[in-house]
Amino acid sequence: MVDDILRTPEAVRDAERWTAHNYHPLPVVISSAEGAWLTDVDGRRYLDCLAGYSALNFGHRHPQLIAAAHAQLDRLTLTSRAFIHDQFADFCRELAELCGKDLVLPMNTGAEAVETGIKVARKWGYQVKGVPAGRANIVVAEGNFHGRTTTIVSFSTDEDARADFGPYTPGFTVVPYGDLDALTAAIDENTVAVLLEPIQGEQGVVVPPEGYLPGVRQVCTDRNVLFIADEIQSGLGRTGATFACDHEGVVPDMYLLGKALGGGIVPVSAVAANSDVLGVLKPGQHGSTFGGNPLACAVAIEVVRLLATGDFQRRSAELGERLRAGLEGLLGKGLVAVRVRGLWAGLDIDPALMSGREACERLAERGVLAKDTHGSTIRLAPPLVITEEEIDLAVAKLAEVLAG
Repeated sequence: MVDDILRTPEAVRDAERWTAHNYHPLPVVISSAEGAWLTDVDGRRYLDCLAGYSALNFGHRHPQLIAAAHAQLDRLTLTSRAFIHDQFADFCRELAELCGKDLVLPMNTGAEAVETGIKVARKWGYQVKGVPAGRANIVVAEGNFHGRTTTIVSFSTDEDARADFGPYTPGFTVVPYGDLDALTAAIDENTVAVLLEPIQGEQGVVVPPEGYLPGVRQVCTDRNVLFIADEIQSGLGRTGATFACDHEGVVPDMYLLGKALGGGIVPVSAVAANSDVLGVLKPGQHGSTFGGNPLACAVAIEVVRLLATGDFQRRSAELGERLRAGLEGLLGKGLVAVRVRGLWAGLDIDPALMSGREACERLAERGVLAKDTHGSTIRLAPPLVITEEEIDLAVAKLAEVLAG
């Protein structure tokens, strides 16, 4: 206890008083963190099973990433892209090599990466494929979550994200996720890209049917359409591989990256593609003042180097099997479905028991933080530095919640 005074309620009230209510956070006020653990203003510790929606894949305050940030803060933080700084080339080269692509375009947020991908795909369609001006269309999936900008919510099927934000941007065709026949039928001569999450995170960690992603890759190749993989949540070690696409040996034309790329320290996103795709952009056509800034690049270089060892991917795969076994043991005991890929899980709770929000509130009371989505579904995405014992603790606390 801090000074024997509970500060959490007051801090929650202040946050609600001075902040637009675009989020409905759990009533927990965090003041410090390390590894997989968070500490609130009253000194209570929580096991983090959300990891900033996968932005904290390497845990809170990873020493290698913190050291890189401190060193760069003492030297240079921003130049804008009007000039070149000494961290830029290394970041772009090392990320391009990790992705197996020729070029990288750095941005800041995940939504900016998606917007960039859309712009590049349209320009490629007009300049390379020969689509008539103003006619380009992109095929997307139901249940998608690619961000909340006005263009992106135009093709969202989540009414909370979409309603009352029109008029909507045209140029998108929505098909059922996992349905290759529907996707194939939606592609026409003006289709420039298929934009998909290899695993739908916000929808509840929905893994597509086996063979779906290779099928998408093949139809995109056959029909001269770009395959854009939104790996902002699923990529960079989360699923037990560098990219979720790797599980089925699929290489998209364009990777959209973010979240974990900034190590939980600064917002960093990027688009990675070959020069025949990203090369359509010319100076003045797209950019960002802070995109690829020195501080962001210094941290992201270390993120890429952590991933280049393969250790975090292996750890995610191995510990993910332990998480799967624990969660599947709760099927029929309050859970009606479990979906796991690496250290990423979507859990459907029997709605007769409680909502996902209620489950997360009860978990928080027991010292575990998770996030609900869509009714009685919750997501678990702990930092990849979590231990076997901590996984067992999280499962045990969930079992307590389900048992009432």
